[in-house]
Order: sequence, then structure tokens, then C-alpha cells
Amino acid sequence: MLPDFRVRQRDYLLDISRAITQELDLDNLLARILRVSAEMLAGQAGLCVLRGDQGGWMVAASHGIPPAFLRYLDPLLSAVPDHQDPARFELPEINRLLQSLTRAASLGILTGVGLPLIFHKRVIGVLFIFRNYPGVFSSNDRALLQSFADQAAIAVHNAQLYTQVSREKQRMDALLDSAADGILILSPNHEVERCNPAFASMVGLKPESVRGRDHAEIIRLKQRKDGLTLEQAEAGGWPLTPNATMYVEGDLERENGLPLPVGITYAPLVNGEGNLVNIVASIRDITRFREAEELKSTFISVISHELKTPVALIKGYVSTLRREDASWDRNIVKDSLEVIEEEADRLTNLIENLLDASRLQAGALAMSLSDVLLDHLSEKIAERFRTQSSIHTISVDFSPDFPVILADEDRISQVLTNLLSNAIKYSPEGGDIRINGQVRPEYVIVCVSDQGPGISAGDIPHVFDRFYRSVDASRTTKGAGLGLYLARAVIEAHGGRIWIDPKPGYGARVCFSLPRETK
Repeated sequence: MLPDFRVRQRDYLLDISRAITQELDLDNLLARILRVSAEMLAGQAGLCVLRGDQGGWMVAASHGIPPAFLRYLDPLLSAVPDHQDPARFELPEINRLLQSLTRAASLGILTGVGLPLIFHKRVIGVLFIFRNYPGVFSSNDRALLQSFADQAAIAVHNAQLYTQVSREKQRMDALLDSAADGILILSPNHEVERCNPAFASMVGLKPESVRGRDHAEIIRLKQRKDGLTLEQAEAGGWPLTPNATMYVEGDLERENGLPLPVGITYAPLVNGEGNLVNIVASIRDITRFREAEELKSTFISVISHELKTPVALIKGYVSTLRREDASWDRNIVKDSLEVIEEEADRLTNLIENLLDASRLQAGALAMSLSDVLLDHLSEKIAERFRTQSSIHTISVDFSPDFPVILADEDRISQVLTNLLSNAIKYSPEGGDIRINGQVRPEYVIVCVSDQGPGISAGDIPHVFDRFYRSVDASRTTKGAGLGLYLARAVIEAHGGRIWIDPKPGYGARVCFSLPRETK
């Protein structure tokens, strides 16, 4: 080679050295290396073939090569067998394959020069330059080319690492942004470095307005239930080990003034020297867990009370009747047995309602559909209740053309029974109770109304909740708070809906609709 060309080669080598620190985009870097390689070796075209971490070869960049040739080349490269020592076995095979294709495609006009890219004994790939003359390289030329290839390998390795880090960052960003729990990444001095959208939504702020603020400004807990605050834990020496997670539970203060029940897990991120790098805080909305706990407490309280009363009555009457030192009048025995039977029926109904509630929660509330005459069914149930109360007047008023409905007669009977039972129970002064049926083009409506004190506006949104009972109802009447909950489940299972028709001062009115035709 000419001396001035060697100077240009050294300039190329310097250009690649600059590329190591200036260019980290892999595609741009490979294009730049190929361009410099083609100029340095006086070539007409070139390509860069890279080896995957787990083996396999593919064309990563090309210069001056038709796409049809690349499509032909890809399956041939993928067929090169992997080997534990790719420098000795795979590189020669790749070079032989490219040399053979070059001669065949150019009818012997072109030849090729392959520069292996190896970094720390790891085979990264091959630069292959196509030329129209055979090259004879001196020992200095070969040393210079090897330096060029080594520098190119370092540059490609750095760019691959950068690409890998960028992808990991994108993956981490996607995980944080899509996480349902709120996540904060804190610096060792508790400054918020990262806030995901879930947490920003929890507190009613934008992520950018959370970043840069102190942890104590953002995480303000009221009514802390479990665990220490982050500041208290660190005052006690936390974290003592790299895996020392910490949990605290309480009500998070928010911008709208409404506290949010949360559970917060703090996890330390420690470097190899044991120094704290970051603190990752995972904030979970535990409103449903709190509701479940309250529901459990309510269930235990209500059921224990509802079971205790009839059991105590049954036990009391049975103990009295069994006394051997007394002779009971027949009427007293009869009345006592009636009370025992009523309380046993009450227990049976409670157990059935509890079983239905469990089936409903498990999605196993079965329906057996048949043709039902709602007007006749309502009259039948009303007649049964007329014998149970002498201070109420129960009337049934249905349209003459009321249609036959496809429904589960037993379940609809259960709904009407619950509504009539409530109407009697919550109008202790007596009065009129009406069952009214109306016909609409696509559905029918049935309403049960009484002349009691009615349902307060504050209770209306909750009366269909499981185990819900208003304060007044809990004091004055018996019940487990399951009747309307089950009624709603049955009606909705039929494709209808149930609601409270608010008429303050005019008693309670509960209505439900059922479709005239099921789809």
C-alpha cells in the first residue's frame, strides 16, 4: 500500500475511535463503520453480520448491496451451526460462505475481505467488504486492519450494551406505567425521583408535580394501623439487610380531602458496596380489603345476634315445657310449640338466605325458567300474608292484560315474599300494603308499597348491599340485611332491575322490572 493511504487508514482508525464515544445508536454506528471500512479497503459494498448472544447469525447492516441478495443470504446465515468456540469454527464458516457467494454472484469479478469483530474473546460479528481486486497486505497493513477491527468491535459492543440498557429502561417504564399499584422511587434522602401514573391518580396530582418533592410531603398517613413510618424505621436502623422490606398501613391524605386506605411496602435498593441507592415504595389501595373486614365484622355481629335470639327462645320454651314439677295447660303447650315452630322457621329462612348469598358470591345462583303468571302468584302470596297480620290490608292490583313471564317461579316468589315481609315489618302501625303490576312494551313492572315511615334518602343507595341495615331498623326490627340483597340478585339474574321509588312521608315503595321476552 502507498504511504499516504496508510495515513488515511490511520485517520479511519481515529474516526472509529471517536465513534466509540460519540455514537451509541447501533444502526447509525454500523452504517458509519461500513462506510469507513469500504473507503479504507477501497471496496464497492459491504455488510456487517452479527452473532446473537445465544448463537445464530444475521445481517445487521449493509452498504451498496441489493435487498434481493440480503433476502437470499439470511437463511444461509441462520443455517450456520453454533459451536462452543465460535472464533475457531463459526467465523471461518461465515467467511467461507461469504467468499463463495461473492465469487458466485459476481462470476469471479469480486472478492471479499472479512474483518472479524472480537471483544474480550467474545465473537461479536464480521465486517465483510466487497472489492474488485485481490488485496495483498503487509504485516503493518494487517496490524492496522486488526486495530481497526478491534476498535470497531469495542464500538459495536458499547452500542449493543446501550441498546440493551435502553430496552430494559423501556421495559421498566412500561411496567411502572402499567402497574395498578402506585409506585414511588425515592433517593436516599427521600426525594421522589419517579412516580408512576397509578400513584398520581391515587393522590389526585400529575406525575411531574410529585417528582422532586420530599416523601413526607406526599405520603401523609392518618390513623396508621400497622407498622412504622419510613422516617421512624430509618431512625431505628432500617434497612439492616438488602432484602429488609417494610410494611405500613393507614389512611393516605389526598388533595380532595378524602383519605384513601393504603398499604405501603418499602424495599431498599443497595449497590455492591452495601450503600443505599434508592428506596422503592409500592402503594396499594386496600379499600376493598377494609370493606371485606368491615363486612366480616358486620356478618359476625348480625348473624350471631340473629342466631342467638331464636335459639334462646327455642331453648327457653323447650326447657320450660320439660319441667317435671309443673303441669301445663294444653293451650299453653300449643302456644309454646307455635313459638318454637316460628323461631325454627326463622332459623331455616336465615340459613337459606345465607346459603343463597354464598351461592351468589360463587356465581352459582341457579335459575329454572318457566311460564309464570305474576298476578296469580302475587295474589297467592298476599293471601298467605293476610293471615299473619290483622292490622294491615294487603291488596293486589294488576293490569287486566298482564302477560305471562318467563321466570323462575320459586325465586320470584322469594322476592315477593321478602318485599311483603319488609312492608309488614317496617309499618308497625298497620295500614295499606299494595302490590301493583304494570305492563310496558318490553318489560313489566311490579311494585310493593306500604304506609310506614319510608326509607331515608341516606339509606337508599345502600339498602341492596349485603348485611346492610339502617340504624333505626337495627334498633326496632329483626333481620340479617339479606332480603333486598338477594332480591336484587334474583331480579338481575332475570335481566331486570330493582329500585327504591323515593316518596318521603308516604311509606316505602320498592319496584322491580322483568323483561317480557328473554334473549
